[in-house]
Amino acid sequence: MRQRTTNVPRYGDLTSLQVPQAMRGATLVWPVGGLEQHGPHLPLSVDMDIPDALARQVAAEVGGLLLPGQPVSARSLPQSGGGLHFPGTVHLGGATFIAYLTDCLTALSRLGLGRLVVINGHYENEGLLFEAIDGCAPATVFPDTEVVAFSWWSLVTEEWLGEHIPRFPGWHAEHAGLTETSLMMYLRPDVVRPERPSHASPPPAGVYRHPVDVEEISNQGVLSSATGASAELGERLFWHLVDGIVELLGKPARDTAGQPAAPTGPGHAAPSP
Repeated sequence: MRQRTTNVPRYGDLTSLQVPQAMRGATLVWPVGGLEQHGPHLPLSVDMDIPDALARQVAAEVGGLLLPGQPVSARSLPQSGGGLHFPGTVHLGGATFIAYLTDCLTALSRLGLGRLVVINGHYENEGLLFEAIDGCAPATVFPDTEVVAFSWWSLVTEEWLGEHIPRFPGWHAEHAGLTETSLMMYLRPDVVRPERPSHASPPPAGVYRHPVDVEEISNQGVLSSATGASAELGERLFWHLVDGIVELLGKPARDTAGQPAAPTGPGHAAPSP
């Protein structure tokens, strides 16, 4: 059984004097998430907890450093997150979110990175995140840096879904459902409550209707079903994602001491905590 690595080099632990050498050609992994309602059984932190755990493991796998996560997200929408009809969600407006990300990216570009990996965990962030990166004119702002940004669910293959979730409702509706509940049962079982809400009629993708019928689109904020979730399924999904991300990145980066990272991924055990 593979073990997760939780103790990885962190950008925030560097001193100012260490930054120029430590960042030269390095891989920096940045989890971007949110604080959003996830039904009666999951905490508000789901969209941050999942990319943060993935970012830690990916940093370990490729010899990178971990950036502190961005916990405040774009606006939750009714057809993909239940919207603001449920207490607890904290968000930024779209224009503010893009401006914030743009400023962060511009600051990161001055570090001399070899690669910036951004792992998103909140559905509504994705388009705004990509717009911020593209709006930075990356060829100019990041002339010597590879930027790879994605939402974690984009790395789940059709084959994996067909094997494990044959009646998949679509990622827009998989909010607080089987995958997120299973991942949280594996990553943070202490914060998962016993309820497993099910919603038989997930909202269609790409359709916004006003006025919103909250009871029609969700069951207590759950848009599909958490029935059948398990820590075992979450574990399989987590390592499927880690292996997919490592494959996406293509080649190991140097480690924080300036040496090539040890090969990891499929067939290689992750370091112990």
